[in-house]
Amino acid sequence: MKNTIVVGSQWGDEGKAKVIDVLAEHADVVIRFQGGANAGHTVVVGDQEFVFHLIPSAIMRPTKTCVIGNGVVLDPAQLLHEIEELEGRGFDVRGRLWLAENMQIVMPWHVQLDKLKEKAAGKNAIGTTGRGIGPAYVDKVARSGIRLIDLLDPEGLRFKVESILEEKNILFTKVYEAEALQAAPIVAQYLEYGRKLAPLVANAALLLEKAIKTGKHLLFEGAQGTILDVDHGTYPYVTSSNTIAGSACCGSGVGPTAIQSVIGVVKAYTTRVGNGPFPTELDSELGESLRKWGGEYGATTGRARRCGWFDAMVVRKAVRVNGITGLAITKVDVLDQLPEIQVCVGYKSEGKVLEDLPMQMREFENVEPVYETLPGWMSDTSKAVSWADLPENAKKYLERLAELVGAPIAMVSVGPRRDQAIFLP
Repeated sequence: MKNTIVVGSQWGDEGKAKVIDVLAEHADVVIRFQGGANAGHTVVVGDQEFVFHLIPSAIMRPTKTCVIGNGVVLDPAQLLHEIEELEGRGFDVRGRLWLAENMQIVMPWHVQLDKLKEKAAGKNAIGTTGRGIGPAYVDKVARSGIRLIDLLDPEGLRFKVESILEEKNILFTKVYEAEALQAAPIVAQYLEYGRKLAPLVANAALLLEKAIKTGKHLLFEGAQGTILDVDHGTYPYVTSSNTIAGSACCGSGVGPTAIQSVIGVVKAYTTRVGNGPFPTELDSELGESLRKWGGEYGATTGRARRCGWFDAMVVRKAVRVNGITGLAITKVDVLDQLPEIQVCVGYKSEGKVLEDLPMQMREFENVEPVYETLPGWMSDTSKAVSWADLPENAKKYLERLAELVGAPIAMVSVGPRRDQAIFLP
């Protein structure tokens, strides 16, 4: 297996965890490189379902090493909860899970600020998960963040927390009329987190360099999706990190020349959580049916996902900005009951055909999607184990998607289980 990056190619929730879990069979090390506990990855192994927010999806494979890279903002309480849940279900993570020592930490003031800002924004709220991810990235860039290594330094942590709260508490009390936070209990709690996590802390970049030099294969796990990228997405309705493939190197400490392939995960239709433009959204009974058939509810918040037709404009951009070398198309089985399926092949804005997604959100919210109608297959695809097993119209549909976005199909998923994955040569 090549060193491979896996990214979401729409607005997230494309089924990356299942793809990572399947591909991890042939990898040695799996690295989560950005985002935080605002991303939920669901993996089904046998009759068991696992939901991860921070730990890489390959952790259930007992011979694999998993790394949470420096590009992630870490919620220690959430991570410890995931570790305890895994160990309670018979999966030993000690000696297989490593944490980058220079990773930023989500602190209580980040969570409080996230919720206060969303509440104050009212109808103009972005629709965050309220888990402090955005404020944590803000402090990282402002050089006023707390890093994982700081949790192992009692005096240093105490000084930093007290200094930071001098500023944050003015904001909370004077601007938002909220309660001030106290430094002492926060320091005590986070030192305890540090004590528990200390055996997992590592120089992750060095660990990965050694893995590459010894011929091991790396698999990089992205969170969210391309069109939520803070630079290339539907700003400001985006996440707070770079979700595209280029971020894998920054978020892990691995140089770009070590990467050989990029897999873009994409649903056979489109979904979105939170606010922002969604040209192909089906605000109808059919949209509700797709939500029901696909189980389209957020793994992190439980929020209902907005559902719509496949948008080739969105995925075409994802192919370009990620350098995608192969598509993993998921949830094909969700479309089994439809006699006809529409695909958005382009946008019009004020009568003009657009080449790319508009950067001006007012324009994006008013684009006219141009549709192509394809025949459905009206038969069960969930039992297919090879490309030949798929109905002819399903194959034509998938081939048309690949043609429209400009990338070949590498994998087709027809259900949540490991054995419901079809690989193409």
